[in-house]
Amino acid sequence: MTPAPMSDAHRHFLQALLALGVVEGSAAGALQRQCCELHRVYYAHDKLDDFINVANAQLQPLLMEVRKGLSEENGGTYYALVNLAETEFTKMASDYSESELELFKKTMDLIVSSGSGFASSTDILNLADQLKPKKMKKKEAEQVLRSLVQNKWLCEQEGEYTLHIRCILELEQYILCHYQGSVHKCHVCHCLCIQSQVCKDCGIAMHLPCLAKYFGAQAEPRCPHCKQLWPRWMLDTSTAGLRLPSHTPKESRRTPTSTRQR
Repeated sequence: MTPAPMSDAHRHFLQALLALGVVEGSAAGALQRQCCELHRVYYAHDKLDDFINVANAQLQPLLMEVRKGLSEENGGTYYALVNLAETEFTKMASDYSESELELFKKTMDLIVSSGSGFASSTDILNLADQLKPKKMKKKEAEQVLRSLVQNKWLCEQEGEYTLHIRCILELEQYILCHYQGSVHKCHVCHCLCIQSQVCKDCGIAMHLPCLAKYFGAQAEPRCPHCKQLWPRWMLDTSTAGLRLPSHTPKESRRTPTSTRQR
């Protein structure tokens, strides 16, 4: 079956997405509407994914894709235009030096291996004099971290860093290949997990927002896969009810098997 052709509205939408890097779901819907109205193309307010699928069918031979993902902070939907032909950190190479990319890779190592999905600024800055090919002063490393946050590769909260949704969407294949056994896909939304809780019985993982939504509709917190009780959820919500706030306390972000010391 021949894919439906892209309209000028689709092309405009893709250009805007490329320029913005990552777009929240409601903003993507507003962008779709603007593009359709500008180019006098039929607009259906509840058909954003269908609109994107038309573009993706045409982008497939070019090894590009508009990818949809979930924010680990608030459960919101985000979209990013991803170049599938680029390997590892090719896209970042034009913006960052080799030593700066090395700092980002080591930061990612800390985040993924932390068990919580976070790395402290202190731990990251302590890596500055271990970088290759060129060591970095801590003030220089701080500037790189600020740039990575500004460009939506990292998020910072109270001196701790985690991966931005843009980073997760664009580097998903690299993360899955490079950190096999250390990262999971969410059992509910099937997106990559960095901040999650893991079932101590069967090992499935769930994002905190997905976990809140799933258990909020259940009589008791049982794993959706093995049906065993999920005691970590009971502990985290003993005083907060069944709904996790948009900024969950750091302690509740950790997996049951976390051994990270604070």
